[in-house]
Amino acid sequence: MPIMERLNQDLKEAMKDKDSFRLSVVRMLKSSLKNEEINRNKPLSEEEELSVLTRELKMRLDSLQEFERAGRKDLIDKAQREIAIVKSYLPEELSEEELRQMIQEVISQVGATSKKDMGKVMANLMPKVTGRADGKRVNQLVQEYLS
Repeated sequence: MPIMERLNQDLKEAMKDKDSFRLSVVRMLKSSLKNEEINRNKPLSEEEELSVLTRELKMRLDSLQEFERAGRKDLIDKAQREIAIVKSYLPEELSEEELRQMIQEVISQVGATSKKDMGKVMANLMPKVTGRADGKRVNQLVQEYLS
């Protein structure tokens, strides 16, 4: 089921259940997707939708770190609940082993031999792992293989 369709369905459910927290998060996600669609002047592909949701997740994870440093328990709980809701719309994350296997396949496909080829590898790899793996982690692993 397309992400926007799921969001619309969950929006209705949250309204029926009078779950104001979930309702606000779902509305925020819909708004982010709609804004991106308007910015691009075309409907979003599934990959682009995942990219927007991943960006939203990353913002919440960054906020969570800041709240933890500041010791704001109330905001930590709220951020964790938001993160759980956003993650429910993303595909299951790749395991370390799956990610390493994909990286090795892409490296052999593009014929990468050194860090100079990092751009080629990342350009081919990121569309395959968008929403399923953290970009920083992917970058670290690719550098590890190309060293």
